[in-house]
Amino acid sequence: MDEPASEFDAPWKEVLDWYFEQFLGFFFPAAHDGIDWTRLPDYADKELQKIAPEAETGRGTVDKLAKVWRRDGVETWVFVHVEVQSQHDTSFGRRMYTYNHRLEDRYGRMPVTLAVLGDDSPAWRPTGYAASLWGCEVGFTFPVAKLLDYKDREATLETDPNPFAALVLAHLKTLQTRGDVPSRQDWKLRLVKGLYDRGWEQEMVLKLFRAIDWMMTLPAAPQAAFESDILQYEEGKKMPFISPAEQNWWNRGRLQGRIEVGLEMRFGAAGLELLPRVHAIRDQAVLEAFLLVIKTAPTLDALRALLPPETTLPAGRTSATEAGTAQPGSTT
Repeated sequence: MDEPASEFDAPWKEVLDWYFEQFLGFFFPAAHDGIDWTRLPDYADKELQKIAPEAETGRGTVDKLAKVWRRDGVETWVFVHVEVQSQHDTSFGRRMYTYNHRLEDRYGRMPVTLAVLGDDSPAWRPTGYAASLWGCEVGFTFPVAKLLDYKDREATLETDPNPFAALVLAHLKTLQTRGDVPSRQDWKLRLVKGLYDRGWEQEMVLKLFRAIDWMMTLPAAPQAAFESDILQYEEGKKMPFISPAEQNWWNRGRLQGRIEVGLEMRFGAAGLELLPRVHAIRDQAVLEAFLLVIKTAPTLDALRALLPPETTLPAGRTSATEAGTAQPGSTT
């Protein structure tokens, strides 16, 4: 049975976008405790495209830039880099130094640079960069969270109220079950059921369900069995995830959300310009095919040619993208 390729970067990006404060609290408590969370962070992810072009980052990385305020009132920038591919990168420390230096040049203040490593090699643990020549020296260090360090904390991760505990466990189990579809199916069911037992609101359960479902890919038949088991579990707990009437809407919306993240990560702001045409597609099979093509399309124009033609809306009407489309169980 062929196992679909696992998806790490997009789920990480979404959960990091949703729960930035919880992210820092889980991985970097010193940074979290130094921030005044009564003032909402100002996110400037698009600025990263100016200082770190796609050619320098590529797929398998998730970056976030946020302006926050320290408890003493001083404005500070926090740069978060999540490396989620299982690969060694000998230039990693230098890249972190380069990003930090460019951000300092741009904003006049050195940002705090933090990194999360989601690879499967215990020995790879870059924490800095240094260079010297003829008495001239440069040194840079940054905190790193290694997901493999959590592999022996399953019991704690399954009960921790921080949403990143669930995401970390899903990530680790996705790595551990490569080539073992039955085990992945069992763990995926166990993790999703566990979302109901942490006392979270429905919106958080929905969002993390989406991230885990996205990350822990299964072939069609095991995926269908997983969905059936979840529906039976919900009926038994009298906690419906979504009603049967909403199932098609949910599936289509989930695909559209994955396409949106894929377009942004591959082509930046230019890719998001295709969303109105993506939202016009009602055929789930067409959406699934388009999602797969995003990863391999040579150019944005090649993707654009696969979409239905853009239509002109009557006066006074707005597209679904402009008006905002709520997922079942979400708030607007």
